[in-house]
Amino acid sequence: MRDLLFKDLGWKLFSLFLAAAIWFTVHRILHEANEPAAAVNGNPVTYGNLPVTVLCATADVREFHVLPATVKVTVTGPPAVMNTLQGNDLHVTVNVPAASLLSGQLLPVEISTPPNVAVASIEPDKVLVIVPTLPAKKP
Repeated sequence: MRDLLFKDLGWKLFSLFLAAAIWFTVHRILHEANEPAAAVNGNPVTYGNLPVTVLCATADVREFHVLPATVKVTVTGPPAVMNTLQGNDLHVTVNVPAASLLSGQLLPVEISTPPNVAVASIEPDKVLVIVPTLPAKKP
């Protein structure tokens, strides 16, 4: 009976240590797999006065006016990304359709963000796009 317990004691202790290390590693990996949702939805950061850029067809040479010209954007992400994120990493645009735009139309604001950054809110989420009328041609 004594041989059963103490024979190859070094190997038995090593096996016990190895089993514990594997269990802790798997436990940590499974815990981190559930963690990203909390990390992405971590502490939100708000950037105000981000300018809105108008995107339109290259053939359209009109000068568009956007009201308001700036928006406030709240984003979330992992702490490693959020610590280095700056306001100029966020690109705020409004896409103007080719020829069907009427002056005074509300269009949705779109945000381009770096990887692993999610947009929590945009204020306002729509902006007024004013298209200047072309002067009438004189005969």
